[in-house]
Amino acid sequence: MLPQVELFIEYCCQGFLSEIPTDEDIPVLPISEQTWETWFSKWLEILTAELPPALSYEIGLRLTDDDQIQELNAQYRQQNKPTDVLAFAALETDFPYFEEISRSQPLYLGDIIVSIDTAQRQAQHQQHSLITELAWLTSHGLLHLLGWDHPDEKSLLRMLEKQVTLLESIGIIIDA
Repeated sequence: MLPQVELFIEYCCQGFLSEIPTDEDIPVLPISEQTWETWFSKWLEILTAELPPALSYEIGLRLTDDDQIQELNAQYRQQNKPTDVLAFAALETDFPYFEEISRSQPLYLGDIIVSIDTAQRQAQHQQHSLITELAWLTSHGLLHLLGWDHPDEKSLLRMLEKQVTLLESIGIIIDA
């Protein structure tokens, strides 16, 4: 059974909309909220062994532009430049009453923020679609929410291999 995930998606991009009808000639992001939820459910199923037990999970996903992600990157990482993805994990290892709370309400895993501007450039550079790049970046962010990190080459390669597995589970084949 797929883990239940409540995904809160926020679109903060200039010039992009979700699947909202418009008369203007503004590009529409090609991934529906239902597709995002399906992807995250499949990914959480694969990562079940790494998840704290809970009835369901909550994740925030913000799709933004380079200006906004640069502000966040400067504020939280002291890097005054745009980046592709930021992840803000909410889990604490010694959280009091964790088991009691996780049985009664969704467990908030954290927020993933992706720059559409950077994702478009990277997709073009990698010669794959924006959908593929967005899936790649959000899967990377999800792994960070679950405690994965890449301080060295070995851990980076392990993380990239897991991302390939996550993308394959949703029908996206990528060479890392």
